[in-house]
Amino acid sequence: MVSKNQIKLISSLHQKKQRLASQLFFAEGVKVIQELLQSNFELEHLYTTLNDFETVHASKRTLINDQELKKISALSTPNSCLAVFKIPVPKKTIDSGLILALDDIRDPGNLGTILRLCDWFGIKQIICSKETVDIYNPKVVQATMGSITRVNVSYVDLKLFLAQTKLPVFGTFMDGENIYQSKLPQDGIIIMGNEANGISEEIEKIVTSRLTIPRFGELQKTESLNVATATAIILSEFKRNS
Repeated sequence: MVSKNQIKLISSLHQKKQRLASQLFFAEGVKVIQELLQSNFELEHLYTTLNDFETVHASKRTLINDQELKKISALSTPNSCLAVFKIPVPKKTIDSGLILALDDIRDPGNLGTILRLCDWFGIKQIICSKETVDIYNPKVVQATMGSITRVNVSYVDLKLFLAQTKLPVFGTFMDGENIYQSKLPQDGIIIMGNEANGISEEIEKIVTSRLTIPRFGELQKTESLNVATATAIILSEFKRNS
């Protein structure tokens, strides 16, 4: 059974300030929870409607019914389980190799998908501006499908970080060099901009190489690609050329 205090706590974790205050976040679904349990994330408590997760100690596992799960779930159609985890101590930021930098990405689904893409293409570090959506937002955690456990995400003053790096800085623009005709290095920072406004003016000034994904449609009226889709193409090209 879920107590009123537990429901109140889990509900509060929808808000970033409450996640920061409690240093807790929650995840839903068997796959995501299993990935987190097998990583260095520390479980606070698990709530499940099934008699599963037998490796989790009984003191940290509560069997609940579907109605109770619905009260604590962030999903319109709840899965069979929800788990609360402690937010780990941030790891040291990596400033070498191929790094993805996100300038004010606001959509949780986009950030979650981008994490999965970085996991797929072997990108170990994502640098986020402080305005970028929180990695522990429930929708982001859900969209990562477990990749949150394998990619290091840091929130920094992006302008300061880029000003201090010795790596080449790549940005995506409509007027950039055709990425399919560019010689791309193994090391560097790739910046992806806000869904509506692209890369901000102050960050654009720091970019050393401007790239574009050319349009092949006859009418060429599509103004832009979804940021996660564009990230997939760009990472693929960098890895293909490395």
